[in-house]
Amino acid sequence: MKEEIWIEKYRPKRLDEIIGQDLVIERLKAYVNSKDMPHLLFSGLPGVGKTASAIALARELYGEDWIYNFTELNASDDRGIDVVRDKIKNFAKVSPIGQSEFKIIFLDEADALTNDAQSALRRTMEIFHKNCRFIISCNYPSKIIEPIQSRCVVYRFKPLSKEAIKEVIKKIIDKEKIDVKDDAIDAIFEISEGDMRKAINVLQSAASLKKEINSEIIYAVEGSIKLDDIKKIFHLVLNGSFDQAREYLHQILDEGVSAEEIIKGIHKGIHDLDIPIDKQLKIIDRLGETDFRITEGSNEKIQLDALLAYMFLEL
Repeated sequence: MKEEIWIEKYRPKRLDEIIGQDLVIERLKAYVNSKDMPHLLFSGLPGVGKTASAIALARELYGEDWIYNFTELNASDDRGIDVVRDKIKNFAKVSPIGQSEFKIIFLDEADALTNDAQSALRRTMEIFHKNCRFIISCNYPSKIIEPIQSRCVVYRFKPLSKEAIKEVIKKIIDKEKIDVKDDAIDAIFEISEGDMRKAINVLQSAASLKKEINSEIIYAVEGSIKLDDIKKIFHLVLNGSFDQAREYLHQILDEGVSAEEIIKGIHKGIHDLDIPIDKQLKIIDRLGETDFRITEGSNEKIQLDALLAYMFLEL
């Protein structure tokens, strides 16, 4: 039998099951009790519960009829004005099913919509507000035009805490009966950076190896750099061993860790080291420049060598 994807298998079905967003969930429950809601704008990083909250809200508002009164569209799939004129408007103008007075359109990644599409969406929200409510989800609310923001109640979803990630991961570990060490759970949180979806995906990838899961396996599966590796690079640089630092950096690259992960690792790790703040600021500035150059297509090894040389000269 084909194994189910865990992010779907363990997706919360009720508002009470959503962890780490207590203030938002409390307000959403009030809408369920009143059987009414305004247009909503959910903003926050990926994997913090925006989609799960929207679906759970619909389930509790509509009961068994939720599937007929709720539609989910991803704006990044279709960014232009046609998605508003066709898909959204066609769903919005149809009356709700059952005892409900309104339907819900969940528009995910709405910050990908063009300005023309957002202007058309604003007009659609006005025309069909009696029988349709919008839940607009985005990573960057600044990319949503002001006329849409002013028509919505805005909820900001915060990155999930270590305790929230651990709680969910431990529940999955118990249900799936897999052997996971505590250091692996810490590594999952470090890699996920508050993204529950990423944390669960990393755990499932590691579990597919059918062996005891420790932090080494987690980092290897995800292709992420360990904080110990970052510390070793800085140690070699501070001790004047440029060739050894360069060789160790290339070794990490050859093991499958991306340049992006190395840059992120240095950015996170530099704050834990005893380096003067003015030196930290210069290195962080150079990290941004290196990241930009690699994103634009420059050779990873050359750019990382240049970054290492700059650190060597600066420290």
